[in-house]
Formats: sequence, structure tokens, C-alpha cells
Amino acid sequence: MRGRADGSQRKRLITSVCVVAIFLVFLYVYHGSIFGSQKAFEYGSKSLRKLGLTGDEDSDVGSKLDESSSKFGQEDGEDDVVPKSFPVCDDRHSELIPCLDRNLIYQMRLKLDLSLMEHYERHCPLPERRYNCLIPPPAGYKVPIKWPKSRDEVWKANIPHTHLAHEKSDQNWMVVKGEKIVFPGGGTHFHYGADKYIASLANMLNFSNNNLNNEGRLRTVLDVGCGVASFGAYLLSSDIIAMSLAPNDVHQNQIQFALERGIPAYLGVLGTKRLPYPSRSFELAHCSRCRIDWLQRDGILLLELDRLLRPGGYFAYSSPEAYAQDEEDLRIWKEMSALVERMCWRIAVKRNQTVIWQKPLTNDCYMERAPGTQPPLCRSDDDPDAAWGVPMEACITPYTDHDHKSRGSGLAPWPARLTAAPPRLADFGYSKDIFEKDTEVWQQRVESYWNLLSPKIASDTLRNVMDMKANLGSFAAALKSKDVWVMNVVAEDGPNTLKLIYDRGLMGSIHNWCEAYSTYPRTYDLLHAWTVFSDIEKKGCSAEDLLIEMDRILRPTGFILIRDKPSVIEFVKKYLTALHWEAVSTEVDGDELVFVIQKKIWLTSESLRDTE
Repeated sequence: MRGRADGSQRKRLITSVCVVAIFLVFLYVYHGSIFGSQKAFEYGSKSLRKLGLTGDEDSDVGSKLDESSSKFGQEDGEDDVVPKSFPVCDDRHSELIPCLDRNLIYQMRLKLDLSLMEHYERHCPLPERRYNCLIPPPAGYKVPIKWPKSRDEVWKANIPHTHLAHEKSDQNWMVVKGEKIVFPGGGTHFHYGADKYIASLANMLNFSNNNLNNEGRLRTVLDVGCGVASFGAYLLSSDIIAMSLAPNDVHQNQIQFALERGIPAYLGVLGTKRLPYPSRSFELAHCSRCRIDWLQRDGILLLELDRLLRPGGYFAYSSPEAYAQDEEDLRIWKEMSALVERMCWRIAVKRNQTVIWQKPLTNDCYMERAPGTQPPLCRSDDDPDAAWGVPMEACITPYTDHDHKSRGSGLAPWPARLTAAPPRLADFGYSKDIFEKDTEVWQQRVESYWNLLSPKIASDTLRNVMDMKANLGSFAAALKSKDVWVMNVVAEDGPNTLKLIYDRGLMGSIHNWCEAYSTYPRTYDLLHAWTVFSDIEKKGCSAEDLLIEMDRILRPTGFILIRDKPSVIEFVKKYLTALHWEAVSTEVDGDELVFVIQKKIWLTSESLRDTE
């Protein structure tokens, strides 16, 4: 009896080993590899099929992307391998920002100067190190709360980080209340509300009715070290739009909160490279306890603000150095005052804990400085509008002869400046007629877009919009009557029309779509891509990578408008199932097609399990 029992146990053991081996082989084939390589693998296919989102019960979730560049004009069957589904990154990558990924910096062993904030600047992975997978939403993700309610509250599940609420509990940044995170409107310097602080700034400058927009003359603002962007949020009611800027630092989710709230924001840092904006873009720069060492490297960071400010622009600085009486603060204030005086800034007003400096209107002060005064004027061959990967320089950007004689920016007050031909239009050889025709054409196109979208959207469906190829900004201008804001993106290698966009009272950034954008996943409701795919084809970049990046940026239930040649639209259609996108409509417009897409909500098995 014992021998037979032993034989039976051996058989069961052999059978079990075989079953386990077969299972492991299946996993290897199914996932590509059991062991972690540089690429994350998918583990949520059952849930996707359960929710009816794959479109194919037998879809191979482990299919890899074709690494070769896409050719939109190729014949069917000609090198035409399209995956039925993309791998899904595991949950630890649910907030992945590929070009601001500190894990990548560690893996690449980059030697960066931490004191110069280089580790917060863009460092993009090489193509072979990119995550060719879809970013999953966090467990319990919900469709974001609509604007304007979102200004004051968001779903905690969408950004499950509450450390700022505890760390800044005495400053009214944010408060956790049940399933929501609430934003009372406070900040490090304005505990009792950004609205009161903004009114106090206007009062200091003697603007009428304590309105900081100064009857439409102050429209664009740069808020550095913005926190959760409550300053920018409360400026919107005054018809002022702020670029709220902060790095992915120890307060790493602050920009994510800002965008979830529906407030314009961008991940960036005053480090070694110019910010991705042209010269003379902002009427006001603002720093409220932003913890920036403005004296470092001969004042190079203040000089970057100087490049970005318009003639007569303001820098509002609320910080202990402006009012404290201890020895260190007094030293900093003395040195900073001397620096800005050499830069020809003057104190417009100083009250309590805030000082507001003003930049000169002309070159007169620069010309009157003693020889050898530091900082020097920039070289005559320096392009102050070059802003993509360009190192900062510790020099003053003088005005052109035309701007010097104009004694100011020459811009109309808002909202007239939106449709008035910008003075810098002549820099591109464009006429007023070309500008007005462009404005008219995009007004008609946007009306057509909204007719296509109308069956799917309500008045509050869209808030955060990105125009991936903004040209003159006329797409955004046509949206003025909608309750949206637009991030206007201009290519790094084309005409730098972003300065015209800022001159229209709009906002945006320079970018190269061969790389990932500096934003968190799930931050935009609508992406508009006018010939963007055709452009990257000419550069030899991967259209598949761009599709995955667009999916990363887009919120679940968000929309994509692609306007491009027919071969591009046919190419994108092949990837809809793999991306969990749904075709809404297609329209012919001359030689171009307009393709409207909606992104579905989907969850990984891990997220679904956590939600349940």
C-alpha cells in the first residue's frame, strides 16, 4: 500500500510540475517576458475584455509596436503590421511623464548639477528606452468634476496624493474632505485667499476698481513656483490668464492638481535652460514664497524673467527678503535691490510683505549705464525668442529700434487684442489681410468642429484644450465664447509664431512632438492635431509613439480632432481598437479630412480589483 501511495504522489508531483511549466510558458508567450525588462508589460486584458473595450476576444495584448518609422502613403499589406492592442504599463507608471522621469535619470546615470535644478529639466528617453505601453488610470478613477466647480474641488481618487494637504494645512492650499480634495484658495503667502491678495496687488498699483487687469492692459501672467495654482485660478475671473509654472519637485503633484482643477499650468523650472516661451510674452511675473535663489549665477534667473516681460512689465515679489529684518534677509534684499537697479528695473511700489518692480519701456536706461556694468547687454546676434533647449545667459535683452521708439508693446487692451493684428506680425512678413483671413478660416472650422462634437458634448464637457500646432493661434481665438482655455503649441523648428499668440492675449509653449510633452497623464479634454502627423513623418519620427503620447495626455472620455491628409486618417483608424479609442465622425474639407475620436474609460485588472 505504501509503495502504491508513493507512486501516486510521484505522478501527482510530475503532473503538477508539468501544469506549472505549461502555465509559465503561456505567461512568457502572452506577456513577452515574465521578468521585468526596461519595458513595462500589460496585465489587465481580462478586465478590458470584461468591460467590452478591446473589440477582440483573442487580441494579443502583448503585441509589440513596429519600431520602424510609419509611412502613411504605403500600400495595404506593405510593411503594415498593426497591433490589435497595446501593452498596459503597470500601475506604478500611472503618473509617468517620460521626459521628466527621475527613475530614467538614475538609470542613465546622468551627471547633473542638482544646485542648478538640472534634474528637474527635460531629459527624454532614447527610442529604445521608451515605454511603449498605455498609461492606466489610478484605482477608482472618475470623470473629472466640471468647471467652474472644479476650481474648488477634485476627486481624490484621480490624484490620490494627500501629503500636500497635511504639509500645507496651515496655509489653506488644500483640504481632504471624504472622496474629494477641496481648495479654499489659500497659498503660502495668502492664507486668507488668493482673491484678496490679487485685489491688494491691484490696489498697490492704483489700478481702477482694484482690478489687476488694468482695463485690459494686463492680460498674460507668469506665476513661478505656483503651488496648486490658486493665484492663477482666481485671476481668471478678471480676464487674466496665467501660465502657472512649477517643477516636478518635492511638491511633485502641484501641477497635476492645477490641471485637474481646470487651471492653465505647465511643468517647468528656472534652471539652466530658457523657459519655452518667446521674449516679451508676459505683462506680469509673480513669485510668492517661490523659494528661488534670484542672486545665483549673476542674477541669471531674474534676467530670464526680464527676457520674458513686456516693456513696462511688472515683477511682483512676496517673500521674507522684502520685509524681514534679520541679518540674512537684509543682506539678500540689499544685493537683490542692487542687481535689479543695474537691470534698470525700478520699484513701482513696496508695501508690507510685497514689492513690485517695473521693467523699463525703452533702452534709454541701458544706454546710460557706466561701461562695464554687470549684467551686460546680450550679444546683437542673440535671438531672444529662441526658447527650445537654449541655455540661459546672464545678460539683458535690449529692445529693437522699433520697440524702443514705440515705448511699449503697442498691444490693444483685452479683448480687442485677440483679433487685432499683432505688431510683431511684420517679423514673419505676414500682412494684416493674411492674419484676418486666418482668423476667419479658423472661426468657420471651429464652428464645424462643434457641429461634429455636439452629439457628444454639453456646454461644460470640455475645459483643458491643446492645439498641437497652433500657427497664429486662430483656433484658440475662435473658442473665446467657450468656457475653455487653450495650450497653444508651436513647433521648435518652424516659424516661432508663439510670440504672436501671446500678443493676442493667449498662451502656449514651444515643443517638439517627436518627444513627450511636459504634462501629467490625463490632463487635457481635447487635442487638436492639424497636420501634426504629416509634420513628424517629414522628421522621420514615430507616429505610433505620437499616438501613445496623445493617449497619455488625454483624459478618459476626452476627444481628439485630427485634421490631416486622408492617408494619415486611414493610418490612425487602424489603431483605434488597440488604443481603446472610438471613431465619432469623419468630414471632408477640401484636400483634408477631419477625424473626430473619443477615448474610452478602461481599467486594468489591478485597478478594478482595488476599486471593488
